[in-house]
Amino acid sequence: MSLTLYVALVVATGLERLAELVVSARHARWSFARGGRESGRGHFPAMVALHTGLLVACVAEAVLADRPFLPWLGWPALVVVLASQALRWWCIRVLGPQWNTRVIVVPGLGLVARGPYRLLRHPNYVAVVAEGVALPLVHTAWVTALAFTVLNAVLLLGFRIPAEERALADSRAA
Repeated sequence: MSLTLYVALVVATGLERLAELVVSARHARWSFARGGRESGRGHFPAMVALHTGLLVACVAEAVLADRPFLPWLGWPALVVVLASQALRWWCIRVLGPQWNTRVIVVPGLGLVARGPYRLLRHPNYVAVVAEGVALPLVHTAWVTALAFTVLNAVLLLGFRIPAEERALADSRAA
C-alpha cells in the first residue's frame, strides 16, 4: 500500500469518526429528552485528544520516520481495521439510541444483551483497542500503536469503563 493510500485510509477513519459524532449528538438529544444523566465528563476531553492524536500520529510517524509498508504486517492489520469498524457499527446498531460517545444513561432502560453484547460487556472497546493497534501497523507505525495502546488502556481501564459501570449501577439502583 502506498503512503498516499495509507493517508487516505487514515482520513477516511477520521471522517468515520465525524459520522460517529453526528450519530452520538442525535442519540444524546434522545437520551436527555428521556431523562438521561451524563457521568464521567472529566475524562472525555482526554479521550477526544487521544483519538485525534492517533490519527495525526499515524500519518506523522509513517512520513517522518519513513515507515515502509510491509505486506506481511500491513494487509492483516488492514483486515483488523475493517473488522473493528464492522464491530463498532454493529455495536452502534444494536444499542440504537442508547449508544453514545459520552456516558449517558437513561433511567429505566435495561442493559442490552443481544448482538455482540451477548458475548462481551464492552464490545465497542474491543473495536477501539483493535483499531488503535492495527491502524498504525498498516504502515508500520509501531511507536504510535504502542503509545496509543498504553494511553488508551489507562483511559479505558482507569476512567471510562469504571464511569460506565458506576452510571449503569446507579441507574439500576434508582
